[in-house]
Amino acid sequence: MLAIIGGTGLDQLGNLKITHRQVIRTPYGEPSGALTFGTINQHEVMFLARHGYGHTIPPHEVNYRANLWAFYEQGAKRVISVASVGGIRANLVPGEIVIPDQIVDYTYGRPFTYFDGRDRPVTHIDFTHPYTPELRQQILTAAVIAKEKCMDGGVYAATQGPRLETAAEINRIERDGGDMVGMTGMPEASLARELGLSYAAIAVVVNYAAGRGSSRDGIHLDAISKIAEPAMARVRNILGLVVESDVG
Repeated sequence: MLAIIGGTGLDQLGNLKITHRQVIRTPYGEPSGALTFGTINQHEVMFLARHGYGHTIPPHEVNYRANLWAFYEQGAKRVISVASVGGIRANLVPGEIVIPDQIVDYTYGRPFTYFDGRDRPVTHIDFTHPYTPELRQQILTAAVIAKEKCMDGGVYAATQGPRLETAAEINRIERDGGDMVGMTGMPEASLARELGLSYAAIAVVVNYAAGRGSSRDGIHLDAISKIAEPAMARVRNILGLVVESDVG
């Protein structure tokens, strides 16, 4: 079954026919909210709003372990994350949709693994390619079929939040190879890998990163929703075709 995590701008799926919601208890605490179960094009899907259904949970306080565990426990095999990002690379302008293929992690202090505690052996995961290639390709193919422009590849820089970055920090991230910046990409991706879940992300550029473009002198937060709303409608079109595949 496909599970979808919605980020800023996507706290519900308009094309999801809801069958029920279920509160899940996990060994790692409470997820961001009850899981929403339903169908898209007659295919079963699970959905969860990462920041809560009232958008009340800041990125550094999201219980990423509980969210992924809840999906895993309920039988998810594939997880698609939808996230809003700031564009650093010159062609990542507001409104673009990107399927990242790499991550640089700048977060700290977040519970980031299921393999902690001295009661279990040290476990390493291979994280060379943090996003599952097959699932990434599935999303890209769906975008082509849906006739929605979608960029293939980019480095997602995960920062701590909830504040936005300084222009100097964005300059550093660019020197490190970052193409876009967000606050929720990690440890979500690595936790999915630890559970053996296929995982990929759809990143929606909702603003220029600090010091870039129209954000050169400051980020206009009130303008973000005007960019996000039509872009998220395009994301829903893509997701509507992703569910048709049985990959994963």
